[in-house]
Amino acid sequence: MQLDLLALFVVNGLIVGVLYGLVAMCFVLIYKASRVVNFAQGELLLLGAWVCWGAVVQVGLPFWAAFLLTLAFSVVLGILIQVVVLRPLIGEPLISMIMVTVGLSVFFQAILKWIFGVAPQSFPPVLDAQKVNLAGLEVEVAYLASCAVALVALAGFALFFNRSKLGLAMRATAFNQQVAASLGVSVRQVFAMAWAISALVSAMAGIVIGLVNGVSAGLAAFGIKVFPAVILGGLDSIVGAVVGGIIVGVLENLAEYVDGQFLHWGNLYTIAPFYVLVAILMVKPYGLFGTKDIERL
Repeated sequence: MQLDLLALFVVNGLIVGVLYGLVAMCFVLIYKASRVVNFAQGELLLLGAWVCWGAVVQVGLPFWAAFLLTLAFSVVLGILIQVVVLRPLIGEPLISMIMVTVGLSVFFQAILKWIFGVAPQSFPPVLDAQKVNLAGLEVEVAYLASCAVALVALAGFALFFNRSKLGLAMRATAFNQQVAASLGVSVRQVFAMAWAISALVSAMAGIVIGLVNGVSAGLAAFGIKVFPAVILGGLDSIVGAVVGGIIVGVLENLAEYVDGQFLHWGNLYTIAPFYVLVAILMVKPYGLFGTKDIERL
């Protein structure tokens, strides 16, 4: 057994898992606020990556300026989606709102392929060094930078939800919309803010993933790939989303190591998180940190 190689896979799994947790948090934000599962989450990642790439490559902006511009664009886009597309559906069956997110997914895929094409593209070099020695392991700097961005974002949102007035309002709305409204919280404003934050975080994740893997239409699949992490941690738990993301990231990389070294099946990397997901849900149907709903008949 190659322990150095195993350690490298574990480290990569932790780094990727933090990114998974960041994207999973977007699912949870929207679900907690409106009980809607956003199936266009992956397209929001892809949109953020393409906008930043276009600003850097086609417009010629410095990366930091393109990054900030993309985040601002994503906030406005998230608010517009909630106000223009979803707000008129308030009071309609929940499945209608979910199907609208599916339609948004298809729409964004089509328009992004029309504007940017289907050929994969790479960002110009942003970091000087390619790899760094970490406790004897050669780890790509881009992975470490993306992990650092994700950790800073997670810490920032933890402070936002626990310290800021708007963050507390979002938590109150997620707990009970009627009670929050009776206390003077604008539920509509909270819905719009949830979508704005979700789009912003998705764009941030899309950019850092694009720096590592390049930008292509396949990046949109990242949203569905993260879904097992959301269910595993609990669909209404932000902490669960982060923990579930880390678990899935480590599991994927461990499965790749075992498959490459011993089994040679070729697809264990893809299916291993789903097997673990099913096993855990058989014991904890609401996920590791999900809230158990009690219904009286």
